Order: sequence, then structure tokens, then C-alpha cells
Amino acid sequence: MKAGIVALLLVLGPLPIAGHAACRADQVELRTEQGTIRFAVEIADDAAERAQGLMHRETLPRSAGMLFIYDYPQAVSFWMRNTLIPLDMIFMNAQGEVRSVHANAQPLDDTLIPGGEDILTVLEINGGLAARLGITEGSVMRHPSQDQDTASWPCAE
Repeated sequence: MKAGIVALLLVLGPLPIAGHAACRADQVELRTEQGTIRFAVEIADDAAERAQGLMHRETLPRSAGMLFIYDYPQAVSFWMRNTLIPLDMIFMNAQGEVRSVHANAQPLDDTLIPGGEDILTVLEINGGLAARLGITEGSVMRHPSQDQDTASWPCAE
């Protein structure tokens, strides 16, 4: 089974991580029951960047995403206005724990997608990819934007 997962990851783009690399601002690592996955990310950490998000893009590489970082944990909702590609939205708390995953958000849909309470970061990736890679509630992210003293998976590990 594990060989099948590795083969799937190689086809899709995000690769399992053999060892621990230092945390980088342009990368997110997710630890799932199936293994560890790395995505190259663009950061949206101010109001203008978060409002723009991935709007008007026609493609997103399979190993890439956008990490939305808020100043403090809060209730967040997203929508797909002017977004041309289906996305998975992964909502995480301040410790980097996945609290919910909204799969395959429909392009150009103005319906609000609630992420929950006490959300600090949201990772957007290609639609359907979270399920294929085993990213579920309980998976854990690490990134240098997190408070490393309270992170469930700190960069120093």
C-alpha cells in the first residue's frame, strides 16, 4: 500500500519527505496518516493579499498552494468569486492542526464556505488533492509563521 501512495504522490507532484528539512516561508509541510507532504506556497498575510487570493488564475501547479495567515485565531469564511479553478481549503488552528477541509470548492461560486472558529491559517490547493493525499481533520501542518512554542509540529523537530 505504501508504494502505491508514493507512486500517487509522484504523479500528482507533492512529494513525501524522506528527512526533515528546515522550515521555509515558501513551503508548508503536512503530516498525515499516510506520510508527510510538502507544498510550495505563496503567502497571503495582509488584508489585500487575502482578498485577492487565487482569483483569476487559470492553473495552479499540483505541488503548489496559497497559505492565508491571519494575525490572530478567528472565525473565517471563504468564497470562490472570480476563482477559475476548483480548490480544496484546509482550515487550521494556531497549533497547525487541521480543523476542517472543504473539498472541491466550485469555481465562480459566491456561496460562503465557513472554516470554523479559532482558525489562524488556511491552505488552498488544487481541488480533490486533499482527499487523494490523505489530508484530513487531525493532520498537522508546520510552517515558520506558527508560534513554535505552541505548534503541534514545530520546525525544530
